[in-house]
Amino acid sequence: MPSSAVTHAQLPLPPRNGEEIAGMTLNAVVKGVPAQAGALRLDAVADQGWNLLAGDLPLPAAVLRRDLLSANSAWMSSFLTANGLSIAPHGKTSMSPQLYALQHQAGAWAITIATSQQLAVLRHFGFPRAILANQPVGKAAIDACFACLTGGEPFELLVLADSEAGIAALADGAKRAGALRQPLGVLVELGFPGGRTGARNKEDAVALARIVAKTPGLELRGIECFEGMLPDTGSVDQLLDDVLSVAEAVCAEGIIEPGGPVILSAGGSAFYDRVGERFENARLGNRPILKLIRSGCYLTHDSIGYKQQHERMLRETHLKLPPGRLQAALEVWAYVQSRPEAGKAILTVGKRDISHDSAPPQPLAWFRPGAMTAPAPIPGGHTVEGLNDQHCHLLTPDDSPLQVGDMVGFGVGHPCTTFDKWDVLLVVDEEYGVVDAVRTYF
Repeated sequence: MPSSAVTHAQLPLPPRNGEEIAGMTLNAVVKGVPAQAGALRLDAVADQGWNLLAGDLPLPAAVLRRDLLSANSAWMSSFLTANGLSIAPHGKTSMSPQLYALQHQAGAWAITIATSQQLAVLRHFGFPRAILANQPVGKAAIDACFACLTGGEPFELLVLADSEAGIAALADGAKRAGALRQPLGVLVELGFPGGRTGARNKEDAVALARIVAKTPGLELRGIECFEGMLPDTGSVDQLLDDVLSVAEAVCAEGIIEPGGPVILSAGGSAFYDRVGERFENARLGNRPILKLIRSGCYLTHDSIGYKQQHERMLRETHLKLPPGRLQAALEVWAYVQSRPEAGKAILTVGKRDISHDSAPPQPLAWFRPGAMTAPAPIPGGHTVEGLNDQHCHLLTPDDSPLQVGDMVGFGVGHPCTTFDKWDVLLVVDEEYGVVDAVRTYF
């Protein structure tokens, strides 16, 4: 894979229509932009000389650490190359074509999406291949899939199938579409009892694969699963072994079209090491195999759940690991607004600004403008008790140094539901100087 390091001042723009992003007007109505900014283009943000620690930004502010984005991208690129894996990262994590462009330049095989709107974003900005990691349902969504294959610039799309009814709906969509430039690629999804979608056993999955293979307008490309909801590595390994077993049965019947690799894929950000280990020695006759992970959160990583899973991986896996580790590149900063009582501080960040669905935000660092030269790790005993729409209830130890006007930087536990709260996230350097801005399309 090519080098993924960000060596220039700004993140790459997408292959097409990048000017829409570069020329986006930022002003005080955009959350995170200073009221004094007036109106400026997004690509002029780096020229403003803003610095978060200097008080130039209204808080809360969601920021991306450029150095850590670069390091995370390089780490994952090296990990994939060393272990014979490929990646189609979940685009729903950031919904940012600039970050997709970074992933694309680093060798991403495709971008994974979940809805027809997300598919439209990928097509509009010129990315050539997508995996829709859902079984499309409804005429509008299915027709949007086939529209990718009936004209315009070449575009490759794969979707999931987990039921006869779903395949029949795709077949109807193929008839409505008429002449196709190429068939719609399909990955049969294997699930598990109590999980989300997916055939609930191997026999049903093989039967679905047979139906896909004989359906005009569709092309069977492989087998996949989403393992992220499973509770432990043992159950993950069993599901992945079942995926391989289904693929072996399907290949033995010769119903996957020749000419390309058989795709084995799994989807979460927590267990991609298990995907590498279970598929490491896969053999499907003489067919080449594309071993595809779909982790989306590696680029920003996080400070809670994915951090814990990454530490587990570093301890347990026998896969080849690059030097270093993933680090949290997404932070949300807020002011201490009030110290209304002992043991408590109220901060200017809430549910509208930061994820809270998988775990409360984690206070990481604090900074006192005019008195400190750099943020310091926040002392132990500071924990988030709860969030309102715009306020954070932070429990503090008796000896907490926090005062009204201090800044606190928070780590998040689910990057997806922090990104979706911001139309624009500012990118900062190691001194928290603003060097770029990232646009999202939720």
